[in-house]
Amino acid sequence: MQSSEEKTLDMSTPLSYIKGVGQARASLLQSELGLYTAHDLLHYFPFRYIDKTSFVSIKDLNPAETEVQLKGKILSVKTVTQKRGSRLVASFTDGTGRIDLVWFRAAKWIKDSLSPSVTYVVYGKVNHFNGTFSLVHPDMEPLNEYEKNQMQTLQPVYHSTDALTRKGITNKIFSKIVRQFLVDNHKFFKENLSEELMKSLDLVGKTQALVSIHFPKTPEHHNKAQKRLVFEELFFIQLELIRKKIIKKYKSKGFVFDNIGNHFNDFYKNGLPFELTGAQKKVLKEIRTDTRSGSQMNRLLQGDVGSGKTIVALITMLIAIDSGFQATLIAPTEILANQHYNSIKELVDGMDINVNILTGSSRIKQRRVIHAELESGELNILIGTHAIFEDKVKFQNLGISIIDEQHRFGVAQRSKMWKKNTLAPHVLVMTATPIPRTLAMSVYGDLEVSVIDELPPGRKEIKTLHRYDSNRLAVWGFLKKEIEKGRQVYIVYPLIEESSKMDYKDLMDGYESICRDFPQPKYQISMVHGKMKAADKDLEMGRFQRGETQIMVATTVIEVGVNVPNASVMVIESTERFGLSQLHQLRGRVGRGAEQSYCVLMSSFKLSEQGKTRINTMVETNDGFKISEVDLKLRGPGNLMGTQQSGVLDMKIADIVRDANVLITARQEAIKLLDDDPNFEKEQNKGMRKGYIEMTKKSSEWSEIS
Repeated sequence: MQSSEEKTLDMSTPLSYIKGVGQARASLLQSELGLYTAHDLLHYFPFRYIDKTSFVSIKDLNPAETEVQLKGKILSVKTVTQKRGSRLVASFTDGTGRIDLVWFRAAKWIKDSLSPSVTYVVYGKVNHFNGTFSLVHPDMEPLNEYEKNQMQTLQPVYHSTDALTRKGITNKIFSKIVRQFLVDNHKFFKENLSEELMKSLDLVGKTQALVSIHFPKTPEHHNKAQKRLVFEELFFIQLELIRKKIIKKYKSKGFVFDNIGNHFNDFYKNGLPFELTGAQKKVLKEIRTDTRSGSQMNRLLQGDVGSGKTIVALITMLIAIDSGFQATLIAPTEILANQHYNSIKELVDGMDINVNILTGSSRIKQRRVIHAELESGELNILIGTHAIFEDKVKFQNLGISIIDEQHRFGVAQRSKMWKKNTLAPHVLVMTATPIPRTLAMSVYGDLEVSVIDELPPGRKEIKTLHRYDSNRLAVWGFLKKEIEKGRQVYIVYPLIEESSKMDYKDLMDGYESICRDFPQPKYQISMVHGKMKAADKDLEMGRFQRGETQIMVATTVIEVGVNVPNASVMVIESTERFGLSQLHQLRGRVGRGAEQSYCVLMSSFKLSEQGKTRINTMVETNDGFKISEVDLKLRGPGNLMGTQQSGVLDMKIADIVRDANVLITARQEAIKLLDDDPNFEKEQNKGMRKGYIEMTKKSSEWSEIS
């Protein structure tokens, strides 16, 4: 029969069975912090530590101090009446000076508990006002209690909530529960990394790491514990991603594109608008290898704005058609779908290729034709939006699905595509939002990654300038000169309607003032925003694309999907309102022709540090990958990718910005292990097998593409 102590040894033990928790506290920790088991408790790490081994003298206090620990006695206690209620003030001395201890709550109970004959240890946050110091609601205990309880460690501070504090689960109580569990059970913790791996990377053991991350004796002990736990977290994530990739490669059968035929050859010889760059050729070679292998392709294609991803997508679709298959290209917006449709239709003009488009706006009559031609196989390429995911859309023989800006689609939506065939089609995921290497490894680690890192020949680098609102007349003068040269201009605003809370130019106000400054008939102006009907949007876009209007006033709906080579200037109003990747996308709307293009970032003088960093980054570089690295540091991985796409980024201790080098090492070690022992069968890898199984139980289906 199991003893009660043995019952707590399993890391899957519910919190309610842990000493000091109980059912009521367990329910609260579950609802407030998402903690369910002993494993969750031990992996809820402190975010900072307090050194309670040292004391400060009152005479040495300075306004820069944050939290201090003092040792001394109470001189006097008084209650001070104020407008609302009262406060309790105790004068405290350590022999070198005096300081006020202040309480606004539980004043009577505290007053009764204070004794002038007792030496106290006081810890709290320093307030400095009018040349005097005070501690508000300090932690306080008699010196003899302090000496009895004090362990020679840094004291952990955990993130908490008001509800926990109100119910008495203070930081002190929480850390006491963790400490007790570690004391009772630490010798039963199982190691989940091999001795060989720990030795080669100089990592401490699991037990030492868990004890030292919660109660480090010194900063060095904390650093060693953190190093171990960060590596472990990233290592098991990479193991899962790489194993998924291997399993997909060998188990996901795919169509074989083994025929380079007339369509490909005709287009390559006669249809290409420019010679392919070296980067485009390299990517096409990688795609050819994938689609001939007999396994399903799952490839991420990264390419900066204007790098020529659409040409690569079209050539890939032509290879599919030559091998007897259909192809689809799915975009997140109607504007972008129409853009792809028009450019692909133009590129294959004169070739025996049937291309059509399906969006939410497609009429019933047009849909019937598309459905019939898809099922008969007459339709070679279908371009569209979410409408393609509908159950009624059935292909005769879908060979490849290309998804543009895929982070705008949910996993469930994408998975609908693969049910349209007996065999899953090849998948090419495209993005013009450059993804930092570390993020690509974490979020798309189970995909092969291709990068187009060259711009087509003849493209000039866009010049980016920062101007304040006070420079507007000069900027307008510059726009007029560009328009006189026959060029066109974008002016982009962040908002559509007046917001009383935000002191930013609103689109309608801006449009009216631009109409005054650029009067008809000399200047023609288009306007596009998200609340317009699709037909009205298309009308205005069409006018601008045909050159009938010189100025396009818009919100970020033009972030993707507008290709006007004659547009040479992008003015972004209230730049401080935009994220870096959005600014980079917007800038990419110009610079598509042979002429010099410009991006003018307009802002107020009131800029946050982050705002300044974003603007300076845009002015300094056009390199999307450099910009994405800065964006990752500013916004963090969850915000960059959107949480619905990146469950894996809900990391307990690792940070892919701070720990980029550890991530690279973890990936290398995971690859090495899987090459050597793919099923963790060797004796030294048994612990890693258990750790891997434990980790995969907790992970979600965040990364499933196929």
